[in-house]
Parts: sequence; C-alpha cells; structure tokens
Amino acid sequence: MKIFHSINDFSSTKKTILTLGTFDGVHIGHKKILERVIQKTKNEDYESLVLTFFPHPRMVLQEHSDIKLLNTINEKIDLLEQIGIENLVIHPFDETFSRLTAEEFVTTVLIDRFHIQKIIIGHDHRFGRNRTANIDDLITFGKEYDFEVEQISVQEINDISVSSTKIRMALLEGDMDLANKYLGYEYFLTGIVVKGKQLGRTINFPTANLQIEENYKLIPQNGVYIVKSIINQKTVFGMMNIGFNPTVSGQNQSIEIHYFDFDADLYSQKIRVSMLHRIRSEQKFESVSLLKEQLEKDALTANAYTKKL
Repeated sequence: MKIFHSINDFSSTKKTILTLGTFDGVHIGHKKILERVIQKTKNEDYESLVLTFFPHPRMVLQEHSDIKLLNTINEKIDLLEQIGIENLVIHPFDETFSRLTAEEFVTTVLIDRFHIQKIIIGHDHRFGRNRTANIDDLITFGKEYDFEVEQISVQEINDISVSSTKIRMALLEGDMDLANKYLGYEYFLTGIVVKGKQLGRTINFPTANLQIEENYKLIPQNGVYIVKSIINQKTVFGMMNIGFNPTVSGQNQSIEIHYFDFDADLYSQKIRVSMLHRIRSEQKFESVSLLKEQLEKDALTANAYTKKL
C-alpha cells in the first residue's frame, strides 16, 4: 500500500475508484465499502484509493472536543493495508480545508488531484463546508464532471447501522463482545512495555505495564479482561487489568497484562494486546492476599475461555 501524507503528494497515471471518511475503527460497515472499492478496481485500468484525515475533524472543529478514537493513525494504516487498499492519502485536516465548498472539493480534490472514475460512499455521507452537501449533490456533481457515484445502503452494511460511535459506547460500558462484533476483529491496544511498581511479581502474577503514547486512543472501561498477543511469532494468552489498583492505593490509571505460561523480558518492546472478553470490574480488596485469591480465580476463568477458542 502506498501512503501519502497530503492530497498534494498523490500522483498516479491511472484513474481512481475512491472512498473517503475518517474510518475510525475500520469496522464491518467500513469494510463493506472498502471491499466494494477493491472489487471495482480488479480492472487494472483503475486504482483503489482511500482518503482519510488526521487529526479527526472533530478535534479541529470542536474546540472542547474530548473525542477518543478507536485506532491510532498507525493502527488504522495497518488495518487498511490488511484489507488490500492500494493507495492511502492521510490529509492533515485543518480549518482551511474545512472551509472548502462542496464544489471546490469535487473539482480541486476529486477531479484535479485524484482523477476519479467512481466514488463509493456510505449511506449517511455529507461533505463540503459545514457538511452541507449530501449524496444527491454528489450525484449531481458526478453528472456534471463525468464520474460515477455509488452509495452503500444501511441494509447492505447491516440490519442495524454500525457506527464508530456505537463501538465507542460499547467499549466505555465494558461490552467487549458487542464492540468486537461490530468491529469484526478484537479491539486492541498498542504500546510500549515500561517498568511499574512490580507488585505482581511478589504475588506470582508478574505483569507487563503498557504505556500508550497517543492520548487520543480510547481505553475501554476499567476492569479485568481476557487478552492475547503475538510475541515472537507465537500467540500468548493472558489477562489484563485496566484501572487504578485501589487495593494498593494507586493514584494513576494503569494497563497491566499478565501472560500465561510466558517468561521473557518485554521491557521497552512495542506490543499489541487484543481484548477478547471482559471478566469483571476492578475491585478494592481488604488485603493483597485477597487480591491474589481473586486473580487466581480470574486466571481459571480466562484459561477456560481461551481453551474453547
């Protein structure tokens, strides 16, 4: 996949079949659109192209927006590449770009830059200054400037409309099963393993402490989760706690993973942790020994779950 960090950087000798959007989560609804784009470019005369934006438009246009995203920009790149997109343009979204009228966007971006043959979009797509233009306007532009417009209906995407917002809500409520169903893959966190208080070692539950650099990444509801990672080309299962460690009067939120049947130095390594299922909420125990007893129960629950996979 070729990656371009601005609309102005893109060049191709072929016409493009294009879709655009933030694609946060690259969920099953997005995949319907992306797969249609790829399907339409099987004719070698055309190339597939995804136009997305960073930062997220809401971060720029809403002064006090505290939106958290399902993917970091690097995670999104990985997901789009797995699907098979040929060209990805990540355009820096700013106020100047947001002021383009719908016709300016069509002529200066879609026509002049991307030489589009066809644009494929979702059922609710809006574009142009203040998002005033809709699918009907796009069809009108298509007739005027000689490109095709294809709309993916809600029914084609799912019987119930899938959205990044619904997935964010599910994660914040700890409903990992629903979030993963909508995503079409297990939600994951990517970060660097750093040194923690090392309390886990003293109770036979050593943990890898995950530090996520991107402060806009959505962290699911506090609690204990069943997880997996690919480490040294092997799948390793474990359980992860997101929370404040109230039993030992923790002050800051931490993300700690205990891997089963695993012993290796992970410090300073970047790892990806896929979240399979939520076991329980974070609890405060009267003693560290009671915490250990609960962790042993959690480990049994997690092992029973992973054996069924």
